[in-house]
Amino acid sequence: MADGLKYPIGIQSFSEIRERGFVYVDKTEFIHQLVDKGKYYFLSRPRRFGKSLLLSTIHEYFNGRRDLFDGLAISKYDYDWKTFPVLHIDFTGSNYSDPDGLDAALNSLFEKWECEYGVTHVSTQAGIRFGEIIQAAYERTGSHVVILIDEYDKPLLDSIDNEEQQDAFRNTLRSVYGNLKKMDKYIEFAMLTGVTKFGHLSIFSDLNNLNDISFHQQYAAICGVSVSELHTYFKEGTEDLATQNGMKVEHAYRLLKRNYDGYHFSPENLMDIYNPYSLINALDALTIRDFWFSTGTPRFLVKMIKTAKIPLSELDNVEATASEISSVSLKFDDSLIPLLYQSGYLTIKEVDPATQFLTLGYPNAEVERGFMNELMKIYIPATTGLSEFSIGKFYKDVQEGRTEDFMTRLKSLFADFNSDAMNKIPLEQHYQDIVFLIFKLLGFMTHVEYKTATGRIDLVIKTKDYIYVFEFKRNKTAEEALRQIDENGYLIPFTADGRKLIKIGVNFDDSKKGIGKFLISNS
Repeated sequence: MADGLKYPIGIQSFSEIRERGFVYVDKTEFIHQLVDKGKYYFLSRPRRFGKSLLLSTIHEYFNGRRDLFDGLAISKYDYDWKTFPVLHIDFTGSNYSDPDGLDAALNSLFEKWECEYGVTHVSTQAGIRFGEIIQAAYERTGSHVVILIDEYDKPLLDSIDNEEQQDAFRNTLRSVYGNLKKMDKYIEFAMLTGVTKFGHLSIFSDLNNLNDISFHQQYAAICGVSVSELHTYFKEGTEDLATQNGMKVEHAYRLLKRNYDGYHFSPENLMDIYNPYSLINALDALTIRDFWFSTGTPRFLVKMIKTAKIPLSELDNVEATASEISSVSLKFDDSLIPLLYQSGYLTIKEVDPATQFLTLGYPNAEVERGFMNELMKIYIPATTGLSEFSIGKFYKDVQEGRTEDFMTRLKSLFADFNSDAMNKIPLEQHYQDIVFLIFKLLGFMTHVEYKTATGRIDLVIKTKDYIYVFEFKRNKTAEEALRQIDENGYLIPFTADGRKLIKIGVNFDDSKKGIGKFLISNS
């Protein structure tokens, strides 16, 4: 390994990174642009994407810590490096499932600042208290105030399943955030960050002075690691990865790209952005693993997925507009797509220049694998352990053409389900989602709703030696399913392929909450 190369894993303090010699990807040119061009900003990015480090860097800039910025892009500008009072609210460290969690977090901060800036007439209302602190900080120091709010939405996400508590949190936060407009004459700069931008909580309608830069093309790389930054800051680390695993450096770059690259945050600028958390963990551990997902899928997203009505097979090719994904709703009957985009599970893959429609899909292999595994936990509950179903055996059966065996295992898997697990979404979609998930997770080439000249094939699975063509029916017969394959000529597109073709007709039986009967025909 390269001597002295240190990765700031879990470190979100700009001063600690700089003082202790950790690798720092220079984002200070963006900070210059923010400070130079405006005053109030909002930025949405997925979790563990560097939002906290960005705010920490801005904090130290307004603290006048010129020494920390030596050699960085911002140091070339002629600043006086004046010190401003900084009110930095970080919501990441607390759990807000407790109704008193938000008040406790705010009280702790407010009491500290009230003491520091000599606030004597303390109101019981959070919004009024914060306004008094802002004014007092200005009057005590003679300098305008900087306000930084990290993960502004975490209290709302933690209380997603408690409407009464969420309403209370929303009202408290609205009163606190409202000071960004009411106390304008005392404020030098303000920035909020979060995973999501809520469209129905009235917070942003009240703060119409906020500049939402989440989609701005000039800020596409403000968080994360661009391709050029990968080669500039992590060249030695990539070489170490290659050496450790006995591969060429070019192959190491390809692996990093396949697993951690592919995020696009602006329809006008499809610059590839790497997940910084996964990237530095992979280079530190000298191995490719699913690091982002090892930290766990957010609880709020799991709850939303459980009530979603979108077919899982369609998530890798979703059409949307920029306005549709720019804000989210936590109402369970609304679309899951904006939430999946803002949470980092989907990204912009293409933009139609004529219609400006966006095509969304998984950014990289890590996200797709991890997401499918999380969905498997939701859609396929733990069994008693007595089932004939075995992933390893199932995989071998599919690879080796033992169709009767893997279909029997699949039927057994459905039989083990608790019926309550089938009430999340319509049964027909649930059946298809489960079959899709299993084959996708096992790494098979999986095509859902495969288009032909005469119709759409429900499912096509391709292995090295076999092509399986599935037709699903619900509360009908497996014979009807097989007949549809023949009558519509579903095998015709594959006849010149050379692999063995196998037709499978499946009937899902609601009374059995699973596969009632299946029929197999080899061609």
